[in-house]
Amino acid sequence: MSGLLRGSVAGLLVAVLALAIAWLAFDLLVIGYGESPHQLIVLLVRGTWGTAYGIGQVLYKATPLLFGGIAVSIALRAGLFNVGVEGQMSIAALGAAVVAARLSGLSPWLAVPIALAAAAFFGALWAAPAALLRARRGVHEVIATILLNRVADGVVTFLLAAGLALPASVRTPAIAPSTRLARLETVVPALAGSAVSYALPLGVALLLLWSVSARWTRLGRELEQVAQGPEACAAEHIPVARRRFEALVLSGAVAGLAASATVFGYKGAFEQGLGAGAGFISIAVALLGRGSFGGLLAAALLLGTLQQGGLVINARVPMEIIDVVSAVLIVAVAIADRKLTRLFGALDHERRLAA
Repeated sequence: MSGLLRGSVAGLLVAVLALAIAWLAFDLLVIGYGESPHQLIVLLVRGTWGTAYGIGQVLYKATPLLFGGIAVSIALRAGLFNVGVEGQMSIAALGAAVVAARLSGLSPWLAVPIALAAAAFFGALWAAPAALLRARRGVHEVIATILLNRVADGVVTFLLAAGLALPASVRTPAIAPSTRLARLETVVPALAGSAVSYALPLGVALLLLWSVSARWTRLGRELEQVAQGPEACAAEHIPVARRRFEALVLSGAVAGLAASATVFGYKGAFEQGLGAGAGFISIAVALLGRGSFGGLLAAALLLGTLQQGGLVINARVPMEIIDVVSAVLIVAVAIADRKLTRLFGALDHERRLAA
C-alpha cells in the first residue's frame, strides 16, 4: 500500500472511529437525562439542515471553526500543537474591533483589508511569545499556549475595564460601517436572518490557499521536514528554529482572522465571550480534517452543526452536552490516530521482513 493511500485509509478510519465514540457518548449522556437519543438526533438535524435559517446558522458557526482548524493545521504541519487558538482569537477580535472603530470615512475597499490585517496582526502577536520560547528555549508550545490562553482572558477583562468598553458594559464601540462584511443573505435571500457572512468564502479561499501552499511550496515542504525532526532538515540546511517560529506565528495570524466572522460579519463590535470555545473546538476540526481541504471543510461543517444543534436541543437537554461530545471527539481522534499509526507501522515492518 502506498504511503498516500495508507494515509488516506488511516485518516478515514480515525474519523469513523472517533465519530462512533462521540456518538456513543452523546447517546449515553442523553439517556442519562431521560431523553431518547433518536428523537434528539432528528430534532438536531431538522433544526440545523432542515431549514434555510438553520443552514445559515450552521455555516456561521462553522466559519470561525474553519479559520481555527486551518490555524491548528499550519502548526501541526511543522510538528507543533497550537492549543492557544482560543486566546489568539480573543485578543485578535478585541484588537481588530478597536482598530476597525477608528476607520470611519475610509472606503470599504481600504477599510476591510486594514481591519483584517489588524486581526491577523494581533493573532500573530499573541502567538509570538510561545513561538519565541519554542524556537529559542525549547519550551513546549502546548505549555506556553495553554498559559497564554489564561493570560488572554485576564488581558481582555482588564482592557475592557480600563476603558476600551462602553460605559457599564463589556462591549467595545461599534466598528466603522465600512469595515462590516455583508451577510450572505444579500446574494442568497433564503438565508435571511442568519449570521453567515462573506467571512465564509474568505475562509474557504484561505483554506484553498493553505492546501496548495502546504503541498506545492517550499515553505510547506520545509515545515513537513521540520516535523520529521532536525535530522531530516540537516541535509537541506533548513533553519528548524526559524521555521517553527514562522509556523506558530502564521498559525496565530490565521486564528486571528476568525474575527472576520464574529466581529466584522456578525456583532459589529467586540463583546466579552464572543466566539468563546471556538478555539478549543478548532482543535477537533484540525485533528479530524488531517490537513486536507475536504477534510477540514467537512470537519468545520460537522462541528458547526453540533454547535448550532446544541442550541436546538437546549430545551430538552443542556447544550453543554455538545461541549462534552466535542471534548470526547478530540480525545478519541488523538487515541485512534496513535493506535492506527502503530498498527500500520507494524504491518509495514512485517511486510518488509517478509520481503
